[in-house]
Amino acid sequence: MSHNPPELRPDLAPRAILGGDARPGQPRIGMVSLGCPKALVDSERILTRLRAEGYGISPDYAGADAVIVNTCGFLDSAKVESLEAIGEALTENGRVIVTGCLGAEPDYITGAHPTVLAVTGPHQYEQVLDAVHAAVPPAPDPFVDLLPASGVSLTPRHYSYLKISEGCNHACRFCIIPDMRGRLQSRPHKAVMREAERLVKAGVRELLVISQDTSAYGTDLRDRDAKAPILDLARDLGTLGTWVRLHYVYPYPHVRDLVPLMADGASGVLPYLDIPFQHAHPQVLRRMARPAASARTLDEIAAWRAACPELVLRSTFIVGYPGETEEEFAYLLDWLDEAQLDRVGCFQYENVAGARSNALPDHVPDVVKQERWDRFMQKAQAISEAKLAARVGTRLPVIVDAVDAEGATCRTMGDAPEIDGHLYIDEGAEALSPGDIVTVLVDEAGEYDLWGRLA
Repeated sequence: MSHNPPELRPDLAPRAILGGDARPGQPRIGMVSLGCPKALVDSERILTRLRAEGYGISPDYAGADAVIVNTCGFLDSAKVESLEAIGEALTENGRVIVTGCLGAEPDYITGAHPTVLAVTGPHQYEQVLDAVHAAVPPAPDPFVDLLPASGVSLTPRHYSYLKISEGCNHACRFCIIPDMRGRLQSRPHKAVMREAERLVKAGVRELLVISQDTSAYGTDLRDRDAKAPILDLARDLGTLGTWVRLHYVYPYPHVRDLVPLMADGASGVLPYLDIPFQHAHPQVLRRMARPAASARTLDEIAAWRAACPELVLRSTFIVGYPGETEEEFAYLLDWLDEAQLDRVGCFQYENVAGARSNALPDHVPDVVKQERWDRFMQKAQAISEAKLAARVGTRLPVIVDAVDAEGATCRTMGDAPEIDGHLYIDEGAEALSPGDIVTVLVDEAGEYDLWGRLA
């Protein structure tokens, strides 16, 4: 069967940024980080531990004594990409340690690449370090390497992912994340806040809150005081003076209590919700083993927007799920017309080894999946274009991501890095720097992007 190309997949993080000079004789480790932002955070933690032990970080294969490949196993296409990355690292370097979600299937990896040095599963930091020690013994210089240092970041300095929990308690038939990463395990509130404060002190201007189910954060903690601990966490993060963006929020009833925080311009919590609806037709949602009340979801969306008119909604959807009929797909298009979501991603259903959806009857042919994806994205694009056109003439705060000779690439409060659109400033951007937050007058709109000038 065909696989989703990387640009259609919902499991991608920004490309890891590696660099730094090594002292003479310092052992160096390379890192290839694939998959979602949660995996990128795992890579940052591994490299931070290695840096504290005296290892340098190599931005290329040639300068590395060994390479860690942090893999993804969300979809079969992600598995193919992971195997290709392992093969490339073996060809270019030869000494490869594999970790991440695909590491939960060691036989699958060693069957394709029997010469890898070690295979560890997701967030098994200690095992990764043990494998590195065995392959490349540490050689620390206590006068340099072991001085206190801020953690290693694989994203631009002005934003950072903040992982608040691991695992998931949902049992969606198409997903194997609970099998790979386990059930929900929330980090203590104080630990999350300490990390957030450290990041802000290091210059981070935007915190991107991630987990597998952000709405459920803290519900597994025995010492929790609140019914919905994410509310207290979001409120406290909003006091740090940065933008706070919430990802992977399931539409539980208590989301209604989150939205007023977003409407409060002083709270720091951005008017942005990333909610993985996946589909809208009740029968498809039941086959997915997901909540099947799409009509009530429209009511919730209306209530959220009434409380926060500036709210931007992002979501991802699956087309071509087993058994999806033309009628069910048409229902999804009509629902999208009513919901008027601001940012929409879509991917074509794939079988994933171990997923219960593989056994469902009436799998949709690839050619039909492609045709439905085209129609879905055409609809989503028209909605996006109309919504952005309505922004022309307005003033928006934006965060600067990059500045070059052509101008500045920025994002509005409604745009997350890598997955959403941009706002471009073509003139007068010479004095701007990444991380600056400025006000822009929007004077042009496209299908997914805006253009403007400093107000």
